[in-house]
Amino acid sequence: MMSFRRLTKLVCGLAGGTAVLVAMAEPKGYPFEKTKHNESSRKWTGLGVLQAAVPQTWSPGHDHTVTASGNGWDSNWDKRDPLALINGKKKKDKEITSEELNTEVENNKPKATRHIFLIRHSQYNLNGSVDKERVLTPLGREQAEYTGQRLAALGLKYDVMVHSTMTRATETASIISKHLPEVDKVSCDLLREGAPIEPVPPISWKPDCVYHEDGARIEAAFRRYIHRADSKQTEDSYEIIVCHANVIRYFVCRALQFPPEGWLRLGLNNGSITWITIRPSGRVGLRMMGDSGFMPPEKLTRT
Repeated sequence: MMSFRRLTKLVCGLAGGTAVLVAMAEPKGYPFEKTKHNESSRKWTGLGVLQAAVPQTWSPGHDHTVTASGNGWDSNWDKRDPLALINGKKKKDKEITSEELNTEVENNKPKATRHIFLIRHSQYNLNGSVDKERVLTPLGREQAEYTGQRLAALGLKYDVMVHSTMTRATETASIISKHLPEVDKVSCDLLREGAPIEPVPPISWKPDCVYHEDGARIEAAFRRYIHRADSKQTEDSYEIIVCHANVIRYFVCRALQFPPEGWLRLGLNNGSITWITIRPSGRVGLRMMGDSGFMPPEKLTRT
């Protein structure tokens, strides 16, 4: 008698991943069909090819759509919607005609897309008691080299590299910079690691006062760096931000208008690349999340 584990492997090889789901679903009452093998496949005698499972609860003509959360997209999430800017101006200045309003809106519309690359620092010395001792490990320096090579290989014209002032982020940015020598580097204290907001599900990690202090700073960093382009910007921009896992995860949740308290549910490898695009309309896209596939598997860490 063939073992269940071996049977599952064989089925997976014959019919794809769906077949495994079917094999596991049958005891739950999900019907499936078996197709007899032809003469050329007699070596698999006794093993039918499983077809896609169809849950008994499904029936044609019924609505099986998932209910929306009810939370719509806030098109003015960055407070830079052209009409909102003009309306704010109207309160200070005299009233303007509808024609003047339309002209002002057109003049204030962003024209370019911002591409923001969020880089998590490489592996560092966890035994350091103070920040200056938390330097990159030899492996961490290798990881930063791979990240720099990957960013260079994309062939994009980067405008600036902003990095956290913490040692591990500064060193990571310096190594990446060797592969992008024409890109200016700027440091920023707002990007330092911290606790952005108490996560849900909750964990016993930080007292409320830490979330209160760090959260305000990291939110300020989000507002400074994550927004649509200025109306005077005519070409798409490509910006690199080298910082920390908590900061990046919070930025992603906020930019996509996901619940920010869910940031801890996301994971990032050291030296990974997260790519966010912000269109002139204010729509945000996540092109890449924590990509580290450019590194050999033995070089991957998440410390």
